[in-house]
Amino acid sequence: MPFSEMKIKTADGEADAWLFTPDSRPEPVEAGVIVYMDAFGLRPAMSEIGEILANAGYVTLIPDLFYRNAPYGPFDAKTAFKNKDTAKELRGIMSSTTQAMTISDTAAFLDTLEGEGAKSIGTVGYCMGGPRALNAAARYPDRIAAAASFHGGNLASDAEDSPHKAANKIKGRVYVGSAGVDKSFPPEQSAKLAQALREAEVDHIIENYVGMQHGWAVSDHDIYDAEGAKRAWKRLFTLFEEALH
Repeated sequence: MPFSEMKIKTADGEADAWLFTPDSRPEPVEAGVIVYMDAFGLRPAMSEIGEILANAGYVTLIPDLFYRNAPYGPFDAKTAFKNKDTAKELRGIMSSTTQAMTISDTAAFLDTLEGEGAKSIGTVGYCMGGPRALNAAARYPDRIAAAASFHGGNLASDAEDSPHKAANKIKGRVYVGSAGVDKSFPPEQSAKLAQALREAEVDHIIENYVGMQHGWAVSDHDIYDAEGAKRAWKRLFTLFEEALH
């Protein structure tokens, strides 16, 4: 499976990114995926996600959303928020990397995938990447055919950039897999997001993974759950197979 490191020119600079290409590309549709990382940056667990998607036939791009703060880290998903110094650094980077920045950068990410031959593109985000994947679908409705979020937080908050407020701009299909109990996406937010998507007539599924904790789908988290991740992959492939082909 071909893999390459690249730099993507954005309006604010150059973002490091990883590109994963299938060994054999499916015909007639070339499908691509943008992966919006969680808070711990590019690392082996993100590479694993890229490899799985590429092995399933998707040209996959994983950009460094924190490139404006580079160099930073590295961060260990199991310990970063438990250590006072790394937690402070990480929270600072997260707060300074706004949704607006990522959505602006997404134009360049889409151009990159389209330059690789992708004619149909989906997005998927984990944790902080979840709302960005949905907001990208709202900002580029004619270029993103499907968007997925796994244990994404604040999908229907009071913030101006909350994804539910842009639901009426989404044209693609949406899948949201939420942790069973997650203070960053409580039941009231789930209900609010569902209402917004339904009123906007967006084809969507919001699914509650009972017993799973925030971060369960990424392999280097201390609460990673292999069975939950297997289920998440099954749902994601169903979404992409139906929406991108």
